[in-house]
Amino acid sequence: MIDIIQIEDFYIIYMDTIVAVIRNHISSGDDSRIFRHAGDIIKDGGLVAFPTETVYGLGGDALNPESSKKIYAAKGRPSDNPLIVHIADWTSIKKICVDIPDEAKQLADAFWPGPLTMILKKSSAVPYETTGGLDTVAVRLPDHPVAISLIKAAGGYIAAPSANLSGRPSPTTAAHVIEDMDGRIDMILDDGDVGIGLESTIVDLTERVPVILRPGYVTQEMLNRVLGRVDVDITLMDQGSGQAPKAPGMKYRHYAPKGSMRLIEGDQEAVIRTMNAEVKKARLRGERTGVMITDEIWERVSADVKKSVGNRENEYEIARRLYRILREFDEEGVTAIFSESFSSDGFGQAVMNRLLKAAGYTVEKV
Repeated sequence: MIDIIQIEDFYIIYMDTIVAVIRNHISSGDDSRIFRHAGDIIKDGGLVAFPTETVYGLGGDALNPESSKKIYAAKGRPSDNPLIVHIADWTSIKKICVDIPDEAKQLADAFWPGPLTMILKKSSAVPYETTGGLDTVAVRLPDHPVAISLIKAAGGYIAAPSANLSGRPSPTTAAHVIEDMDGRIDMILDDGDVGIGLESTIVDLTERVPVILRPGYVTQEMLNRVLGRVDVDITLMDQGSGQAPKAPGMKYRHYAPKGSMRLIEGDQEAVIRTMNAEVKKARLRGERTGVMITDEIWERVSADVKKSVGNRENEYEIARRLYRILREFDEEGVTAIFSESFSSDGFGQAVMNRLLKAAGYTVEKV
């Protein structure tokens, strides 16, 4: 039987991994017992999953090489895929970065706290185990009170990739973290659903012209308004470009459901016709079929399992639902998934980047 202990406004549920349930938390400092407990776990070299405004992160001491090794092991993550260091204030960046360009402060003033990660030259304080062997470090200041409280309680520097098994859809609820990480880590801070649902934008500031290595909520247009010009790594949306990706993590499989997945791209009538035909063929092969579609075509597409990502024009709602739907397909035993394609403009670029990764860049243009 699970033992539930109430501590102040929190509950700690003892399973293979401790789950602390937090609701309507307003950060009032780091004196609460729950954050002291979680912070001590990280200071002692343990791992704590926690919510951010993007997805749930899997946190360890960014300045402890053994903690970073534990993160890689818990996720099954390749050790050359760098971890993002989360900080709680701008001044903390000076300990872990050197030769900080003016552009970094400009972006921090515009977007921090928030879903933007900057790649800068690392200082000797950051171990290579955290940076995947690189001389650069990825840094962000999250916009979530629970994350900030934990970072402060843990000493100010938390290395945190998404809190899922490597290659799986990122977690947007604590239940997703428990599914992948129960028994692999020490503690989970549960504060309900996240707000954005896709990982932060990553921009490399070590290049002559800043380059987006992962699209996110902070779009190229938004970055251009601050810096004047920001490029996008061409391999984000086109694996057949012939160019090698700039970031090590970009070469690995991400966000994928267990079933096969294909994107159907074209005008609406052709997409509906093709999707229904592909579902029929998959059923004849004995597959359990699933479709991820918008409200606009809901009544006109059939499958064993149907999931709506919302209105086609609301990319923010699509982003919030995306990873949850991919995990639901797994829970319902779907083996063949077909999804609509979306615009690659603005925030849609981030949505399409994740969909392309989840589908292994399998796109049928109709």
